[in-house]
Amino acid sequence: MGWPPVRLRRPPVLQSKLLCLSLLYLLTTLPPALYVSFSGGPGRRCLRLLPARGASPAANKLALFRYPPGYGEHKHALPTTRARCSASHVVFAEYKTVLEDINGLCRNLSASASTSSSSSSVLRYLGGRRATFAGNFSADERRSFFRHTDGGVAVPCGFFKEFPVQEADRLTMEKCAGVVVASAILNDYDKIRQPRGLGAATLATACFFMFIDDATHEVLARQGILSAQDDRRGGATVVVVGAWRVVRLRAGGLPYENPAMNGVVAKHLLHRLFPKARFSVWVDAKMQLTVDPLLLVHALLVAEGADMAVSRHPFNLHAMEEAVATARWRKWGDVGAIRAQMETYCANGLQPWSSTKLPYPSDVPDTAVIIRRHGLASDLFSCLLFNELEAFNPRDQLAFAYVRDQMSPRLSINMFEAEVLEHIAVEYRHNLKLDGGGVRGKQGVTRMASSRDITGSSCERYLLKMWGESAE
Repeated sequence: MGWPPVRLRRPPVLQSKLLCLSLLYLLTTLPPALYVSFSGGPGRRCLRLLPARGASPAANKLALFRYPPGYGEHKHALPTTRARCSASHVVFAEYKTVLEDINGLCRNLSASASTSSSSSSVLRYLGGRRATFAGNFSADERRSFFRHTDGGVAVPCGFFKEFPVQEADRLTMEKCAGVVVASAILNDYDKIRQPRGLGAATLATACFFMFIDDATHEVLARQGILSAQDDRRGGATVVVVGAWRVVRLRAGGLPYENPAMNGVVAKHLLHRLFPKARFSVWVDAKMQLTVDPLLLVHALLVAEGADMAVSRHPFNLHAMEEAVATARWRKWGDVGAIRAQMETYCANGLQPWSSTKLPYPSDVPDTAVIIRRHGLASDLFSCLLFNELEAFNPRDQLAFAYVRDQMSPRLSINMFEAEVLEHIAVEYRHNLKLDGGGVRGKQGVTRMASSRDITGSSCERYLLKMWGESAE
């Protein structure tokens, strides 16, 4: 008599395929999650949030906004290469404290501005009409405004020609009296990206404006993004896409043929477009904020007592290094003009970076995100820099140190670590378009420079000093 057959049965817990998959997912994701939690994660190594007292008011109000399939809002994000900060952390205060502090500062600054409109602390702008938007001043004329010691002297700051903003938009822009967050997409070069991590009161506290031109408007309308967000406010049609109020610049009225130059009007003259704004956050359209802009203003600007906060460039230290990279990679097509620009700057006092320039840690910023406290020094710097951009090209990193080092009053800048920029914003690729035989922006091979090229140049001393071959 043999043994009856033995039938093995799986435990009940393993009979459910869904349960098995869930257990497998848990086992594979739990170790990384524990690691991130205890190590602080890549982002938290750069950014720290002070513990909130009670419930946190932070809430993302944009969760209901959805882009149409195929628009590609989140396509082509560039990976970050820096896992941790090389310097100290950036500490964000509690959201409620930030909100109270910024609202208080805006009220105080507004009251101060209304009572001191005739004092030397308020920048005056040169008016009238000229052939170009910035006036086409000569190099000597532009330099004559660098040292602003007389409050009665008006400074050229663009708008010698009209900037094509519709009346309804202009009136709304002039009412923005606190923090303005601005960006621009011209020639359909980027996509609208929604800021992430906004606090519950941020949309009611800060103004978000996105400037677009006709080419961009055509694509957005075809995608159904603009028509789905039309609304009526105050009797005028307002287009809102998530957080952004979209401002369409009138056809035929743009001051420059080059879209990049039209973009720098919004980028560097926000204090003129939003005359009552006390703080501004500029965000290149290739960037997507991942931190509430009020936290950025408070931590990177207010807490540091700075006029401006901007990231230093991750690779280049000297302005000439950035000029060479601009020419080598054809970021601006006219290489001869870049050389003429740097020759002009060297002849008028531009020096390579050295420890004598401290507390400025670098001569080259990454201007994808710029945070400003609107005031005399910051506004003057923006005006002077913009004048240089019209005179040469829209590559603002080339003129940055030249203007900063020679202007007066001195500008206080928090040039924070490049790692911080990668943790407060995500960078995306531009919309690449074929132009002729290749990708837009690609041009011929640039001839490499030789040592003979600098002989007799006004930049010869600059380069020798930068290379450590001169004691001067």
